[in-house]
Amino acid sequence: MTPVFGIAGRSGSGKTTLIEAMLPLLAERGLRVNVIKHSHHDFQMEPPGKDSARFRLAGAQEVMVSSPFRYAIVHELREAPEPSLDEQRARLSPADLVLVEGFKQAAIPRIEVYRPAAGKPPLHAEDCNLLAVATDAPLDIGLPCLPLNEPARIVEFICRTLALG
Repeated sequence: MTPVFGIAGRSGSGKTTLIEAMLPLLAERGLRVNVIKHSHHDFQMEPPGKDSARFRLAGAQEVMVSSPFRYAIVHELREAPEPSLDEQRARLSPADLVLVEGFKQAAIPRIEVYRPAAGKPPLHAEDCNLLAVATDAPLDIGLPCLPLNEPARIVEFICRTLALG
Protein backbone atom coordinates (compact mmCIF):
# COMPACT_ATOMS: atom_id res chain seq x y z
CA MET A 1 0.00 0.00 0.00
CA THR A 2 1.10 3.58 -0.61
CA PRO A 3 3.19 5.13 2.19
CA VAL A 4 1.23 7.42 4.46
CA PHE A 5 2.34 10.33 6.62
CA GLY A 6 0.17 12.40 8.93
CA ILE A 7 0.09 16.09 9.73
CA ALA A 8 -1.55 16.62 13.12
CA GLY A 9 -2.23 19.61 15.33
CA ARG A 10 -4.91 21.56 17.07
CA SER A 11 -7.49 23.50 15.09
CA GLY A 12 -6.03 26.69 13.62
CA SER A 13 -2.40 25.56 13.96
CA GLY A 14 -1.69 25.71 10.22
CA LYS A 15 -1.94 22.07 9.11
CA THR A 16 -3.74 22.87 5.85
CA THR A 17 -1.41 25.77 5.06
CA LEU A 18 1.62 23.51 5.60
CA ILE A 19 0.24 20.74 3.38
CA GLU A 20 -0.60 23.31 0.71
CA ALA A 21 2.99 24.59 0.80
CA MET A 22 4.46 21.07 0.71
CA LEU A 23 2.47 19.76 -2.27
CA PRO A 24 4.36 21.69 -5.00
CA LEU A 25 7.68 20.76 -3.37
CA LEU A 26 6.73 17.08 -3.39
CA ALA A 27 5.61 17.40 -7.03
CA GLU A 28 9.01 18.93 -7.90
CA ARG A 29 10.54 15.68 -6.61
CA GLY A 30 8.37 13.79 -9.08
CA LEU A 31 6.05 12.41 -6.40
CA ARG A 32 2.33 11.92 -6.95
CA VAL A 33 0.60 12.80 -3.70
CA ASN A 34 -2.94 12.16 -2.48
CA VAL A 35 -4.36 13.95 0.55
CA ILE A 36 -7.03 12.77 2.98
CA LYS A 37 -8.45 15.42 5.29
CA HIS A 38 -10.52 14.28 8.24
CA SER A 39 -13.18 16.54 9.69
CA HIS A 40 -15.34 16.11 12.73
CA HIS A 41 -17.95 18.35 11.09
CA ASP A 42 -20.51 17.72 8.38
CA PHE A 43 -19.53 19.21 5.03
CA GLN A 44 -21.18 19.91 1.71
CA MET A 45 -19.46 19.28 -1.61
CA GLU A 46 -22.09 21.14 -3.61
CA PRO A 47 -24.63 23.86 -2.88
CA PRO A 48 -28.00 22.65 -1.60
CA GLY A 49 -30.52 22.39 -4.40
CA LYS A 50 -27.99 21.49 -7.11
CA ASP A 51 -28.62 18.25 -9.02
CA SER A 52 -26.07 16.13 -7.16
CA ALA A 53 -27.33 17.30 -3.74
CA ARG A 54 -30.88 16.51 -4.84
CA PHE A 55 -29.81 12.98 -5.84
CA ARG A 56 -28.20 12.42 -2.42
CA LEU A 57 -31.24 13.73 -0.58
CA ALA A 58 -33.47 11.49 -2.70
CA GLY A 59 -31.56 8.45 -1.41
CA ALA A 60 -28.58 7.77 -3.67
CA GLN A 61 -25.75 6.06 -1.80
CA GLU A 62 -23.07 7.59 -4.05
CA VAL A 63 -23.21 10.46 -6.49
CA MET A 64 -20.40 11.19 -8.92
CA VAL A 65 -20.10 14.65 -10.42
CA SER A 66 -17.91 14.66 -13.51
CA SER A 67 -16.57 17.29 -15.88
CA PRO A 68 -13.66 17.58 -18.33
CA PHE A 69 -11.65 19.08 -15.44
CA ARG A 70 -12.30 16.83 -12.42
CA TYR A 71 -14.70 14.43 -10.79
CA ALA A 72 -15.86 13.92 -7.24
CA ILE A 73 -17.68 11.11 -5.53
CA VAL A 74 -19.88 11.84 -2.56
CA HIS A 75 -20.77 8.75 -0.54
CA GLU A 76 -23.52 9.02 2.06
CA LEU A 77 -22.85 6.92 5.14
CA ARG A 78 -26.49 6.96 6.24
CA GLU A 79 -25.61 5.95 9.82
CA ALA A 80 -23.07 3.33 8.71
CA PRO A 81 -19.74 3.57 10.56
CA GLU A 82 -17.14 5.93 9.18
CA PRO A 83 -14.64 3.98 7.02
CA SER A 84 -11.22 3.41 8.54
CA LEU A 85 -8.24 5.30 7.23
CA ASP A 86 -7.06 2.15 5.41
CA GLU A 87 -10.46 1.73 3.76
CA GLN A 88 -10.36 5.35 2.63
CA ARG A 89 -6.79 5.02 1.34
CA ALA A 90 -7.82 1.98 -0.70
CA ARG A 91 -10.34 4.11 -2.61
CA LEU A 92 -7.71 6.58 -3.82
CA SER A 93 -5.90 6.47 -7.14
CA PRO A 94 -2.33 5.15 -7.15
CA ALA A 95 0.21 7.61 -5.74
CA ASP A 96 3.68 7.72 -4.21
CA LEU A 97 2.51 9.23 -0.91
CA VAL A 98 -0.70 9.88 0.99
CA LEU A 99 -0.65 12.86 3.33
CA VAL A 100 -3.26 12.72 6.06
CA GLU A 101 -4.59 15.71 7.95
CA GLY A 102 -6.31 14.66 11.13
CA PHE A 103 -6.92 11.03 12.13
CA LYS A 104 -4.98 11.70 15.35
CA GLN A 105 -5.80 8.21 16.66
CA ALA A 106 -4.45 6.37 13.59
CA ALA A 107 -1.17 4.54 14.16
CA ILE A 108 0.72 6.27 11.35
CA PRO A 109 3.92 8.30 11.37
CA ARG A 110 3.20 11.99 11.72
CA ILE A 111 4.47 15.40 12.63
CA GLU A 112 2.67 17.91 14.79
CA VAL A 113 2.13 21.50 13.72
CA TYR A 114 2.46 23.42 16.97
CA ARG A 115 2.44 27.17 17.59
CA PRO A 116 2.98 27.86 21.32
CA ALA A 117 1.69 31.42 20.91
CA ALA A 118 -1.75 30.04 19.97
CA GLY A 119 -2.17 29.05 23.62
CA LYS A 120 -3.47 25.55 22.88
CA PRO A 121 -1.96 22.45 24.48
CA PRO A 122 0.45 20.43 22.33
CA LEU A 123 -0.19 16.89 21.15
CA HIS A 124 3.42 15.70 21.38
CA ALA A 125 3.11 14.78 25.06
CA GLU A 126 0.30 12.32 24.33
CA ASP A 127 0.99 10.90 20.85
CA CYS A 128 3.62 8.16 20.48
CA ASN A 129 3.32 8.25 16.67
CA LEU A 130 4.74 11.76 16.42
CA LEU A 131 8.21 11.73 14.90
CA ALA A 132 8.80 15.50 14.96
CA VAL A 133 7.18 18.85 15.62
CA ALA A 134 6.94 21.63 13.04
CA THR A 135 6.95 24.82 15.06
CA ASP A 136 7.59 28.54 14.91
CA ALA A 137 9.28 28.70 18.34
CA PRO A 138 12.23 26.96 19.99
CA LEU A 139 11.17 23.89 21.97
CA ASP A 140 13.05 21.43 24.19
CA ILE A 141 10.83 18.36 23.96
CA GLY A 142 12.98 15.36 23.03
CA LEU A 143 11.69 15.25 19.43
CA PRO A 144 13.18 16.84 16.33
CA CYS A 145 11.81 20.36 15.83
CA LEU A 146 11.40 21.47 12.23
CA PRO A 147 10.99 25.11 11.19
CA LEU A 148 7.31 25.52 10.37
CA ASN A 149 8.03 28.34 7.92
CA GLU A 150 10.46 26.20 5.90
CA PRO A 151 8.24 23.57 4.23
CA ALA A 152 11.19 22.29 2.16
CA ARG A 153 12.87 21.09 5.36
CA ILE A 154 9.67 19.34 6.42
CA VAL A 155 9.38 17.70 2.98
CA GLU A 156 12.99 16.54 3.30
CA PHE A 157 12.24 15.03 6.73
CA ILE A 158 9.17 13.17 5.43
CA CYS A 159 10.94 11.89 2.31
CA ARG A 160 13.96 10.76 4.32
CA THR A 161 11.73 9.07 6.91
CA LEU A 162 9.75 7.19 4.24
CA ALA A 163 12.72 6.68 1.89
CA LEU A 164 10.97 8.54 -0.95
CA GLY A 165 12.56 10.30 -3.96
